[in-house]
Amino acid sequence: MNETLSKYLPEHAVIPCFELIVANEVHLKIVNERMTRHGDYRKGSNGKHEITINSSLNKYKFLMTLIHEIAHLVAFKKFGRNIKPHGNEWKYTFQQLMVPFIRPEIFPNTVLPLMARHFKNPTASSDTDATLSLALKQFDASNDKNYIFEIPYGSLFRIHNGKIFKKGALRVKRYECEEVSSRRVYLFNPNAEVELLPH
Repeated sequence: MNETLSKYLPEHAVIPCFELIVANEVHLKIVNERMTRHGDYRKGSNGKHEITINSSLNKYKFLMTLIHEIAHLVAFKKFGRNIKPHGNEWKYTFQQLMVPFIRPEIFPNTVLPLMARHFKNPTASSDTDATLSLALKQFDASNDKNYIFEIPYGSLFRIHNGKIFKKGALRVKRYECEEVSSRRVYLFNPNAEVELLPH
């Protein structure tokens, strides 16, 4: 297990993560990428705790996702099954589990202050924290995608499911973009990765 984990996690996070997995009797599955989520936790019908995580995540996002999912398991055990999935009990548990990892041996110095800020009040997805998300994305494998905030106003772009949109104005924190075929307006986070189309 440690050998497998060392492919996906920062070096100094491998042993403490392995210990968390063993202590919480987690059955960990590393799966091919799903566009809708980085990972998930469920209690199987056999009573086993199953966590699945996308294999395509960079090692820092993999670590955060693993701890995020273990926090669901621990929070349910500690506070009962009736809590909100990303409510205060989960936030508190995620903070407690993540704090020991927020140190320079594990995360790059450029990311540490953003991590510390994010974990004062963690959100259901680190992707909604645009500053942290962009800082972590620089460690992804390179691809031919652009971020929404980089592309010009009025330009056309395609998302993962093939739908085409026209970029509109920034509204508070997100961009209003019109789907070309339906003319419906959707909101996009500035750090959403899209494929810019030629005009």
